[in-house]
Amino acid sequence: MTLPADALLALVERAERLLDRLDAVLPQPPQAPDWGASIAFRYRKRGGSGRLEPVRHVATIRLADLKEVEPQKERLVRNTAQFVAGRAANNVLLTGARGTGKSSLIKACLNEFAPQGLRLIEVDKADLVDLPDLVDLVAGRPERFVVFCDDLSFDEGEPGYKALKSILDGSVAQASDNVLIYATSNRRHLLPEYMRENLTYTHTDDGEVHPGEVVEEKISLSERFGLWISFYPFSQQEYLAIVAQWLRHFGVDEARIDAARAEALVWALERGSRSGRVAYQFARDFAGRGEG
Repeated sequence: MTLPADALLALVERAERLLDRLDAVLPQPPQAPDWGASIAFRYRKRGGSGRLEPVRHVATIRLADLKEVEPQKERLVRNTAQFVAGRAANNVLLTGARGTGKSSLIKACLNEFAPQGLRLIEVDKADLVDLPDLVDLVAGRPERFVVFCDDLSFDEGEPGYKALKSILDGSVAQASDNVLIYATSNRRHLLPEYMRENLTYTHTDDGEVHPGEVVEEKISLSERFGLWISFYPFSQQEYLAIVAQWLRHFGVDEARIDAARAEALVWALERGSRSGRVAYQFARDFAGRGEG
């Protein structure tokens, strides 16, 4: 049976409207943002589609602001300098105590190397499944991109785990030469570790110890990062040095900095931590009060 022309036209129009509605709800690959709008971008999901949003107010922290992490700073700066110069460089996993400057160091490197073309894309753990699309999006760009995953850790079976693992190493479609992944975590192996997993270790007759498959799987992701940078809790002396640095940053004179030492120690005691974050928070409070 042949439909009349007007009925056929109406059917086509209905089909087109249906396809338009499907396009609105089906996942879409991310679209390129205005790359000149910022040096940092956030990947955000809206419905089924993701987009890159320029960060309007990028953190202004500089490398000189970060004290008592000189070995870690030297290693990350060297790796980043190699990357922006077009030489071989590694994906980086920064692990260790909370508040010791892991994320701040990455932001400071961005500010240091942005004039040479470095850009940063922050991606939440839940959105790492879209990492291959992001890599494809920037592959032809002249800039050098660091994909930044902050406070990264996975629970068993999370989809982002496999996506990250494939991009780091092991996938046919690996990351392009202008993309590196910098991640921070309080867990060295990025996955929870349980006492029962110790039972999977095996012992050979000559005394060698071999981890079981569960342990090997957990180690395999962190091993795909070519560079590990570890951070450690600060001593009292290191904590006070960081406090002094931030107080100078806020314009406090040396006499008031010396007078603030005892109060800074009480501040840390109340919070149960001598981290760089706690030192910064104290300095903001002390400088903001403007008291002698």
